Amino acid sequence: MPTITLKIDVDTYRGSREGTPNLVRLLTQHQANATFLFSLGPDHTGWALRRAFKPGFFQKVSRTSVVEHYGLKTLMYGVLLPAPDIGLTCAEQLREVAQAGFECGIHTWDHVYWQDNVRNRGAAWTQKQMQKSAQRFQEIFGFAPKTHGAAGWQMNPYAFAELDKLGMDYASDGRAQLNDDGSLFEPEIGPYRLAIDDKILHCIQMPTTLPTLDELLGRNINGSSIELDNIAEHILKLTEQPRDHVFTLHAELEGQKLAPIFEKLLIGWKAQGYQCTSMAEYAQAIAQQHTELPSRPLHWAELPGRSGELIVA
Repeated sequence: MPTITLKIDVDTYRGSREGTPNLVRLLTQHQANATFLFSLGPDHTGWALRRAFKPGFFQKVSRTSVVEHYGLKTLMYGVLLPAPDIGLTCAEQLREVAQAGFECGIHTWDHVYWQDNVRNRGAAWTQKQMQKSAQRFQEIFGFAPKTHGAAGWQMNPYAFAELDKLGMDYASDGRAQLNDDGSLFEPEIGPYRLAIDDKILHCIQMPTTLPTLDELLGRNINGSSIELDNIAEHILKLTEQPRDHVFTLHAELEGQKLAPIFEKLLIGWKAQGYQCTSMAEYAQAIAQQHTELPSRPLHWAELPGRSGELIVA
């Protein structure tokens, strides 16, 4: 049976308190599994306003109604309002996800700070950020983190090396290259090991193979505008041919105003014969195949519908 591995990025204080419980209820209702990846430090979402000077930023904001989905208060954190500490103030909500039977892992310490800086930072800065996340995770859940999914699909060589040092066997820190319609540029892309400076790292990378909702909404694809009433159907067309996929969703989007679209996807994927799984289940399936995974170099590229470069396999 083909699988859709559901990777849920929880970026913000609001996403932790409101979107995450909504997703737990929805997934439980549809008997779907998933992995929740948490931001564990301060919510400095307001700092993202600096991206206004980056190419493509305003186009993406106008398409995806950032204020509507994230809320004006969230966009003021770190600017006009103090940044709430997610790991301290939302610890009980985070533990409830694990208690409900869902895998939990690390997204980042400070989402905006990491996403906007990590590519050009050195070993000391990178290790400090990741070790703070790992320590906070241990304090909240009582066990060491087993997986990771990078904020904004942004990493650097030191960060990947730190995953090995932290003993993580699998992560989802990058993307597969996509065509303009969201289909895979390389149809056979799948899990791989990262090769950096002629060293093949241990931690398996599971690249996201489908476009996210915010990358599709409002775009004109093949002569049709992708809107709320047809976006689920567009994604389901991308999964018509059975193969394993990784889909990234966000507690702030699919856990709130876009929840009806996510529910359509859950129903549609079940009808297509897919099983929705966690990253841990996907990693177990990979191990059972007993096949040698390919290695790939660290590579950056742009993806349709998203501004700036990401880590892309």
